[in-house]
Amino acid sequence: MGELLCERSYLDDVALERALLQQEAADKKLGQVLLDSGHITRKQLNETLAHQAGIATADLDEIAILPDVISLVPAELVSKYSILPIERRNGQLILAMTDPFERQAIEEVRIVTGCSIRRRYGSPAEMERAILKFYGSNVARMLENLAPDETQLSEGGDLEVGELTAARLHELAREPSLVNLVNLVLLEAVEARASDVHIEPFEKEVKIKYRIDGMLIEKSSSPKKLQAAIISRVKIMANMNIAERFVPQDGHIEFTGKKGRVDIRVSTVPTVFGESITMRILDRSAALISLDELGMNEHTLVGFNQCLSKAHGVVLVTGPTGSGKTTTLYASLNKIYTPSQKIITIEDPVEYQLDGIIQMPVNPRRGLTFSMGLRHIVRQDPDIVMVGEIRDKETAEIAVRSALTGHLVFSTLHTNDAPGAVTRLTDMGVEPFLLASSLEGVLAQRLVRKICPSCREPYKPSESLLESLNNSITISPDTELYHGRGCDECNNTGMRGRIGIFELLRITEPLRKLIAAKPTAEEIFKAAPADYVCMRHDGIEKILSGMTTPEEVLRVTQGIDEEYGM
Repeated sequence: MGELLCERSYLDDVALERALLQQEAADKKLGQVLLDSGHITRKQLNETLAHQAGIATADLDEIAILPDVISLVPAELVSKYSILPIERRNGQLILAMTDPFERQAIEEVRIVTGCSIRRRYGSPAEMERAILKFYGSNVARMLENLAPDETQLSEGGDLEVGELTAARLHELAREPSLVNLVNLVLLEAVEARASDVHIEPFEKEVKIKYRIDGMLIEKSSSPKKLQAAIISRVKIMANMNIAERFVPQDGHIEFTGKKGRVDIRVSTVPTVFGESITMRILDRSAALISLDELGMNEHTLVGFNQCLSKAHGVVLVTGPTGSGKTTTLYASLNKIYTPSQKIITIEDPVEYQLDGIIQMPVNPRRGLTFSMGLRHIVRQDPDIVMVGEIRDKETAEIAVRSALTGHLVFSTLHTNDAPGAVTRLTDMGVEPFLLASSLEGVLAQRLVRKICPSCREPYKPSESLLESLNNSITISPDTELYHGRGCDECNNTGMRGRIGIFELLRITEPLRKLIAAKPTAEEIFKAAPADYVCMRHDGIEKILSGMTTPEEVLRVTQGIDEEYGM
């Protein structure tokens, strides 16, 4: 198999030799070793294994499938295992599969259809298109059954649900074709590693967008006539009031993907063309990664672990919304958890449940704010406390005083960089001498997209781009850098997945004296210890190692270092 991977240019000889040594030491299959190390993708492995086993590849973009064949396999199985029935002949069903070695899928389809199964390999991108084509086709028939006046627009552009009664909305939302359509949208989003799904109503269509690796990508659009039914279906799944269209609502969906349960937070807001829906996907199987996998370089990781090992004090993680702060905090708690310590968190909301850790959700409607919850947490005899976010003076003061009374406190703050966290807290009203005594470290971070491993290739960037990057590391014009060409694996973006870039400010004794005097962020920056490295420096190191591109690092660090004259 290793030779086949090399023949297909998915792997080089050096990586293969290294993987074979790792395989021998770890007693794992070669394919799993290569997947774990990131040298190949699941698609490349399945495709090569199928070729090795003599399983033919199906051309799903050109195939025609009879309706009676489609009806043999329920949409739930098709979605769950990413499979497609192609043809039935003489009691045998030809089944296209993105993973032809998924025994459970083969067995379930055999039981449901009563046919023996003959496998074909189907690429994930083609399978996705084919499933939407053949299992979403009943939607058109449903539309033909809608009366012309059931989905019409008022003069102001609002959908007139007076004509479309709540009972009729419930009926439409439970149509099998519509259920399949919404399920496939959610399944596709989970499989694409989307963090959010946006359903946006406009005058003549309903747009569906996924946020993948921090960027919004428009995936498909639906006819305007389907708007009421799609929105009602989502609201029913989220236990919302489908008759209420003029007030924002929040809800929750538990959705089962291929790898297990996925929690989805749903938010609706009224617009001139109907309700807009945003769904935040919390994929438990992808969320809880270890501290070692976040992307910190060795030096930063050692320093941050030193902060985590403190008996008491405040450790902050800073950055804008969507920069991975909560993921870093969860990884930190998992790293230091032992049954001999009591760890309590207060979060808004609790995104992922951590084994052995007590987690409290904020509930402002009932008066449970961060500050109120934190006051009660310290009476619960905790060793370690995590506050989801410091938003006000009261929460900041309680966090600092908790650290001074022997607790290790973790929290997040919205600042551009690590030095700015100190001035933000003093601006909130925290006494500088208390902050100087309690603060142990500030980790600032951003997320950059990684180059897709399937289409990664060298290129020569423009000199102006290199000049805009140069600061703590100078990149010479003849340096070979990398970018992604674009392929099916990365939706032709050239980027797949994200990794953090970090800067860690450890609070040394000279810094404590300076913080007590209420310094500016620039003064803190200039007095930082010698091991302090800014985020752009970390980003440039990741550019030179081939992980990301100059454009990505510039995008997330623009304006950060300029304020200190860098």
